[in-house]
Amino acid sequence: MKLRFLRACAVSLALVLSDHVAAGSGPKWEPDPSHAAPPGATYRGGLVTPPLPKPRFTLTDTAGAPFDFWGKTLGYVTLLFFGYTRCPDLCPLHMANIAVGLKKMPTGLAGQVKVVFVTTDPARDAPKVLRSWLDHFDQRFIGLTGSEAAIEAAQRAAGVPPAGKTVLAGGDYAVVHASFVLAYTKDNLAHLIYLGGVTQKDWTHDLPHLVNEAWSSR
Repeated sequence: MKLRFLRACAVSLALVLSDHVAAGSGPKWEPDPSHAAPPGATYRGGLVTPPLPKPRFTLTDTAGAPFDFWGKTLGYVTLLFFGYTRCPDLCPLHMANIAVGLKKMPTGLAGQVKVVFVTTDPARDAPKVLRSWLDHFDQRFIGLTGSEAAIEAAQRAAGVPPAGKTVLAGGDYAVVHASFVLAYTKDNLAHLIYLGGVTQKDWTHDLPHLVNEAWSSR
């Protein structure tokens, strides 16, 4: 019952995003990127037009050091996801699928990708907890935390709906958060987002293209 509820909330947030970016003169999300990105690679993620600028925020990494998101990801393809370690489905699925995609990349390309996971549950995701959870998928994944206010500000800077808590039976709570991964290419723009349901094969297909893509040539 809890799993179905969280999935429904995640889908609702994805719809909120698509409605938000499609409104007025703002960015529009294309669910069928094969018709939106000729003549370059056909991507499995959803194309965002116009692309979303990479946000500027500083949080704390799992070693306790400040992490300037903009500065420390310059020159890399950067995958940004907001989630939490107790998430029963979306977060581990995204992280596991990305990890497989990275491991299957051609030699030399994986080092040009940074994966940044920002917790939306800082009260329970202590740095050691977050580091241990990420290491189950890939030790190269970067985990970030901070105050609730700082994390909310980071979400807003990235154009992501801020996460919220839902009270469960017994006084526990779940965190309802955005279900998509933002993919920033080397031009510091997110041309694509990856919703829940993106598979390992999709990441294996897209990641090398994201590294080699030159959007300015389109």
